[in-house]
Amino acid sequence: MKRTKIIALLNADAPTDAVLIMGWVRTRRDAKGFSFIELNDGSCLGNIQIIVNESLPDYEKIKKANTGAALSVTGELIASQGAGQTWEIRATEVKVISLAPDDYPLQKKRHSDEFLRTIAHLRPRTNKYGAMFRIRSELSYAVHKFFKDKGFYHIHSPIITGSDCEGAGEMFQLDFFGDKANLTVSGQLSAEMFALALGDVYTFGPTFRAENSNTARHAAEFWMIEPEMAFCDISGNMDIGEELVKYLIDYALTNCKQDIELFAKFVDKELMNRLEIIRTSSFERLPYKDAIPILLASGKKFDYPIAFGKDLQSEHERYLTEEHFKKPVILYNYPKTIKPFYMRLNDDNETVAAMDILVPGIGEIVGGSQREERLEVLQARMKQMGMAEESYWWYLDSRRFGTVPHSGFGMGFERVLMLITGASNIRDVIPFPRTPGHIEF
Repeated sequence: MKRTKIIALLNADAPTDAVLIMGWVRTRRDAKGFSFIELNDGSCLGNIQIIVNESLPDYEKIKKANTGAALSVTGELIASQGAGQTWEIRATEVKVISLAPDDYPLQKKRHSDEFLRTIAHLRPRTNKYGAMFRIRSELSYAVHKFFKDKGFYHIHSPIITGSDCEGAGEMFQLDFFGDKANLTVSGQLSAEMFALALGDVYTFGPTFRAENSNTARHAAEFWMIEPEMAFCDISGNMDIGEELVKYLIDYALTNCKQDIELFAKFVDKELMNRLEIIRTSSFERLPYKDAIPILLASGKKFDYPIAFGKDLQSEHERYLTEEHFKKPVILYNYPKTIKPFYMRLNDDNETVAAMDILVPGIGEIVGGSQREERLEVLQARMKQMGMAEESYWWYLDSRRFGTVPHSGFGMGFERVLMLITGASNIRDVIPFPRTPGHIEF
């Protein structure tokens, strides 16, 4: 008999004479002549109740199946007589695949996130983290669907690279190739090459930062969504970014409804209202130079100083979105002194065509720009920043041979998951987080 997922049974339209499910025991309680087992197979938040009659073979062994034990159950799907559930299974056969000892660390109580990080290999078995990683899976698919439906091509950019895209130097170095090599901080430069051949492309993969930071927003390994569009200026870039943010929220609310509701109930009471504001708002578009006076006039005491030429911090971004505009904001035209070499220089010779999408609850969720397509201007910027042209000869070639205006952005996938679940720590949206001093699992 073919195994059926519990999610399919919970959504069934009619009883079924014979079904086979396999999963893990969440709880078991015994009554006279019966045992009632709540079984979960990870396919959904809900459990299904199994009624086990004492007449079944190996009943005494079944009664040892406590939380964490793995079972195979064959039986009939019948209408439940209990409250809060539509269906249950009357077992005709139960096989104990394995038992869990009494010191199984996940018991029927709420565990702290800090404790669960110490057993990251087991935390997907909890309601919260099962929901989290189902959402992560669904949104990963949604990213590919969004771009596929728009005619983008998916590019596999190198994880090992000789280029420092951001120019910040926070890269993990490798000693293997007989030349300078690092783990990538971005797939952008590679994506640009393919955008200038295929039109609209995107990369979606792991990136790395050798930044000694233990904040709730930073990790050494994280995933980035990076589209690159040929014949697209900064305005078109903003349009795609805004559309993607709204699409992912819509997709999650439609396809992960039960799992999202868990986070809205137990993690962040304001989650649904905040997602609705982002989903339905027209994002405010504001030049960086106009944001500075707003922040200075706010009357707020910020931890980081505000001045033209300084990068904005999360506290500034969240003030703009949560208190001043009360909706998402797209800031653009940043000072060139705080942005990388590849961003297009504006006519004022002071700012570049950069843009950041800021959302309530998170701050920056997207960062991008129109790229500098003019060879001479790009070379001058590289010289000003002390960059060796010979290391980027292939990148400069793209400006020599058929250059066109193009733009793109990076969206942190973990930031998206934090936004959509209300999680406040990046360690809780990554299966096995990599942070300074932590490489277990």
